[in-house]
Amino acid sequence: MSGSGAVTGGGKDIVGEILDRYGRQKGMLIPMMQDLQKERGYLPREDLVDLAERLGVPLSQVYHVATFYASFSLAPRGRHNITLCVGTVCYLKGAGAIADAIRKEFEVQPGGTSPDHMFTFSPVNCVGACALAPVMVVDDKYYGGMTVETALKTLRDIAAGTPADNKAAG
Repeated sequence: MSGSGAVTGGGKDIVGEILDRYGRQKGMLIPMMQDLQKERGYLPREDLVDLAERLGVPLSQVYHVATFYASFSLAPRGRHNITLCVGTVCYLKGAGAIADAIRKEFEVQPGGTSPDHMFTFSPVNCVGACALAPVMVVDDKYYGGMTVETALKTLRDIAAGTPADNKAAG
């Protein structure tokens, strides 16, 4: 057993607690991984190795689950998730410039997380809200009619912990 990812700086054996919670049942691998991600914010490699070893399943099986389900992340995510629609309608209304501004302002690449772990940025082809184009979704809240200026202001407000009120649609 590696045990390398099991204990945090606080001395807490997260992997052991999760295994105990589910009676160390191999069939509960997905809920165990969900709990691990909830605790860590993502699935660290060391914890996945530890989980596989202590559960007695091949590491390849654990990684298969981790990479099959889009809800799992193998890299740290930001405190806030930005989804920017860059589909045809949004793109024609300025989403490309918004994406460029977000990358520059927050030093974050598409699919990546900003160096301060504030934002994870995910440009997508459609969010199903063409009437709001261009639309940005932050932590499941839709912001429509975005411009470079309003998008950056919204994200700066969120980073500062102040309510982002510009053109929220839900």
